[in-house]
Order: sequence, then structure tokens, then C-alpha cells
Amino acid sequence: MKEFIAEITILGHLRHRNLVQLLGYSRHKSELLLVYDYMPNGSLDRVLHSQDKQTVGWVQRFNIIKGIASGLCYLHEDWEKVVIHRDIKASNVLLDNEMNGRLGDFGLARLHNHGTDAHTTHLAGTWGYIAPELARLGRATKATDVFAFGVFMLEVACGRRPIQVNDSDGDPVLLTDWVVDAWESGSILRTVDPKLEDYVREEAELVLKLGLLCSHPVQSARPCMRLVMQYLVRDVLLPDFQPCFLNLTSRDEEFGQHILSCPSVATTITGLSGGR
Repeated sequence: MKEFIAEITILGHLRHRNLVQLLGYSRHKSELLLVYDYMPNGSLDRVLHSQDKQTVGWVQRFNIIKGIASGLCYLHEDWEKVVIHRDIKASNVLLDNEMNGRLGDFGLARLHNHGTDAHTTHLAGTWGYIAPELARLGRATKATDVFAFGVFMLEVACGRRPIQVNDSDGDPVLLTDWVVDAWESGSILRTVDPKLEDYVREEAELVLKLGLLCSHPVQSARPCMRLVMQYLVRDVLLPDFQPCFLNLTSRDEEFGQHILSCPSVATTITGLSGGR
């Protein structure tokens, strides 16, 4: 009930082309229903990870990434309050009839005023998208949303889930580590989804490197969503950095030179695929 009320309260006031539009709600006995605009193409998760050889093309994927970035920028910077989504993932991105991405499922979202911090120690999210500091402290911030969005960008570009079992030894492999390893081996572009026969190399490289930067283990090294948007539309060039920068920790003095960001614990963890 708490999540249901939270979603009604937040979505009832939000207006953005890349967020789902709440039309109404219903409560009948123990059944709670939210009514949204119909999304005929379902969730991005199903499109990305379907066994069907046909898939959404690069142009559409890049537009979806930019659209969700725009929606998050609105939530973090442009609305009257700050909205921390707390569960950004491919299964919570719905596709309209023109394959535009719309972020949905605000049941875990939290509001706070600009210039203040969110007062929550309730760990929420989905394994694979959870920032290191969120796992340690349970404190959701704009930076933890940015981390999840970074993983989301990599998932869209690579067509792989955030955590995938290694075929050779059965061990789980983080998508972020897999992309970094490929970059260190000399070819970050070999991680691009093999289903994409035709893609723009410069855009794919931007998405991959920006995804890694957004999912940096040090939260103060992550860009804010407004800066992410500027990188994606090429208003600002992504700074040149090497894979070793992604291995820096908060104990390393060097990382401070590269900062790109804007100025009792309960647990709600969801699975990798599907909604809550």
C-alpha cells in the first residue's frame, strides 16, 4: 500500500514525454491497480533479451537512452522537487508505438526538496544496478540513480544483462567489469550487441564510456544527469580518460582531479528481469 500511494502521489504531478503518464487508479478489496497510457511495444527488457533475431536498431536504442536521460534530468533537476527513482532498469522502461522509451514504476521513488538530502536508509533497487555506497549505507541519492542509469546504458548498447553467468566456469560476471576488460584489451566496441549489424561507432563508443563513467564506484566521480544529457547531445565533449580511472577508489587522491559531478536498514531488492 505504501508503494502504491507513493506512486500515485509522484506520478500524478509529473509531466514529461519520457515518463509514463498516470491516467488513474483503482482499489478493489485487496487488488491495487494503476492505469497508464497503453505502451504497445512492451518493456525494453523484453526487446533487448528476446531470443528473436530481430531486435531494436541502434538509432532507436540511442534515442531511448537519450530519452530516459532527459526524463531523469527532469526528475533530478527540473521538477519542483527532486525525485529519486531508485529502480532504473530495462524492465521499467516501456516503449510507445514509436519506440520512444518512457520510464515507469515509481513505487520505490522518493521525494525531497532541492538543496537537501533524501532521508532514507531503506535499501531498494535491483541487483546489478545498485551503487556500492547504496549497498553499504542504504542511502539513495541522485548519484545512485546515475549509477543505475550507467549500467542501463551499457545494457542497451551491449544487449547483455547487468549480471551474467560466465559460460566457461559458471561464475557471475558484472557487465561493467566485462566492458572494462574489453577496453583494456584494446577494443571496447567488441562489446556492442552482435545483433546490431549497423551502428554508429562514435555514438556507441560514447555510450559505452559514458555508461562506465556513470557507474564509477566513487559517487563523486559520476556526472550529474544534466551533464550526461550534454554529453549525449554533444553540447559538451566527454573528457578523455583511461580504463585505470575506473579502478580508483575514494581512498585515491588522484580521483579528486577528475570529479565530474554537480555540485535500521530495511531491504527491498528486485530481480534482474521483470517488474516487482
